[in-house]
Amino acid sequence: MATALAPAAAAAPGPAAAGPMVEIRKLQTVFTSPERRLVVHDDLDLTVRRGEVLSLVGGSGTGKTVLLRQILGLEKPSMGEIHVLGQSVSELGRKGAASRIGMLFQHGALFSAFSVLENIAFPLRELKTLTPTLIREAAMVKLQMVGLKPEVADSMPADLSGGMIKRVALARALIMDPPLLLLDEPTAGLDPDSSDGFVTLLRSLHRDLALTVVMVTHDLDTLFELSTRIAVLADKKVIIAAAPKDVIAFTHPFIRDFFLGPRGQRAMELLREYPFAI
Repeated sequence: MATALAPAAAAAPGPAAAGPMVEIRKLQTVFTSPERRLVVHDDLDLTVRRGEVLSLVGGSGTGKTVLLRQILGLEKPSMGEIHVLGQSVSELGRKGAASRIGMLFQHGALFSAFSVLENIAFPLRELKTLTPTLIREAAMVKLQMVGLKPEVADSMPADLSGGMIKRVALARALIMDPPLLLLDEPTAGLDPDSSDGFVTLLRSLHRDLALTVVMVTHDLDTLFELSTRIAVLADKKVIIAAAPKDVIAFTHPFIRDFFLGPRGQRAMELLREYPFAI
């Protein structure tokens, strides 16, 4: 049975259909305390093209996850503008953001007192006026879309493996059929087999649902297998956003240490292995 919500790929095109998925301009993020003033982003610009998988990499404290949360509208930048499909995130509101953006948090962020099905269905219950039957049917479609069996629906998060938690959280991120998916360290904490399976799932969903993906990851295999472009955060801004081979060739201390240091041999192997086109 079809999901109760229309797939994002089939949505009627709006005025911004031909434009970028995300535009970030002149972004500044400042955290202040009685002891100090910390500038994380300063004059940061970034464009996310429709249909791409853009990965954010950077050192500790460069604000990669903060940037994801700002795109989602969970945090407000100190200055600057973020637009999703041509509309300011600050004007979208909770329902508008949920219909355009799904987010997979690093540790899943499932509600421990809710069953798997209740976790997946939660955004629908909160933001849509649908019958319980339609909500359950839509949640079951997403459960199976992420490769889980129907009998998992009534399980509790405490009974799930790490890989299953990631898949349930992904199903919840997709329940509103958003065109934009944000991933924060999607394979963190997974064993190699579970990580490989999850990356394969993400590739399939990106293709089949015509998703645009913005991802934060430190894992080189995940980075090179999924990314069509990489944006590097350093010096409080995006210093380059380009195809992986062009990023590696870019001269900057962080890029030299991240890609060409102890992990450089693996990076070169992956560069030869993946064509960077999904």
